[in-house]
Amino acid sequence: MRHTLSETFTGLRRNLSMTIAVIVTMWVSLSLFGVGVMAAQQVDLIKGRWYDRIELTVFLCTSASQGPNCDAGQDATQAQKDAIRQALESNPEVQTVYYQSKDQVFEEFKEVYKDSSILSAMSPKDMQDLYRIKLKDPQEYQGVRAAVEGMPGVQAVQDLRQYLEPLFGWLNLAQGLAVGASALLLLAAALQIINTIRMAAYSRRRELGIMRLVGAGNWYITAPFVLESLIAALIGAALACGTLAALEQFVIIDNAKVSIQTVHWVEWQHASVAMAGVVLVAIVLSTVPALIATRRYLKV
Repeated sequence: MRHTLSETFTGLRRNLSMTIAVIVTMWVSLSLFGVGVMAAQQVDLIKGRWYDRIELTVFLCTSASQGPNCDAGQDATQAQKDAIRQALESNPEVQTVYYQSKDQVFEEFKEVYKDSSILSAMSPKDMQDLYRIKLKDPQEYQGVRAAVEGMPGVQAVQDLRQYLEPLFGWLNLAQGLAVGASALLLLAAALQIINTIRMAAYSRRRELGIMRLVGAGNWYITAPFVLESLIAALIGAALACGTLAALEQFVIIDNAKVSIQTVHWVEWQHASVAMAGVVLVAIVLSTVPALIATRRYLKV
């Protein structure tokens, strides 16, 4: 083991420039990979909150509402609420109807704006009763909308997908670009590892020949090369994890959460999943090309 470690660090010093190139390439590529994982989790968080369970929202009149279906200075009556619910539940395009009272809406409001000063100025009476509707076919919403938007007590009908679809499109695009770019850079890193081992094997061909003559085992010869690539990859992974941690703290927590409080942003546990994925990819990406290269260039 002492010889293996000694040869490993000697090899790292001999090929310092190539080692640094591998570390930087791994750092950038693994950072992009981690960003792609976090972007995927962000999309899932938003979809889990809105997109996959609710397609339409029917907002009921309040005393402050204005519109042809609202009575000035009066909330929607219970009779109007019952009529609206019956119309929704009897519609063949509707799968499920969820009702939220002002108190329930306020509880959700408090969760979303828990870190905002606006919360102290709001109360349940400032909220709006509503029905959330899940459709059997999300594309077939026009019939449901037309059936209820003119009913007494309905202030507005909102199709959430038309607001969320552009956001998901951009997030999916960003995720795809990050993963695609990281895949190309990870391939470049793997090729660099193979090339580094080829050059190291050529520069140490005399030593390796002597080892074979004295009967050194395969692992005794190949272990330093594999450890060299693994150490370089783990350093790159550590830098990538630091980059993801900085992204979570300074971009998401300190800025995005403050600026856009209605979105459930990725937390530290999501960043931890991305970091674990980064380390796993680094280990696989360093050992597999190294083993391939040692078999090819060391002839052991």
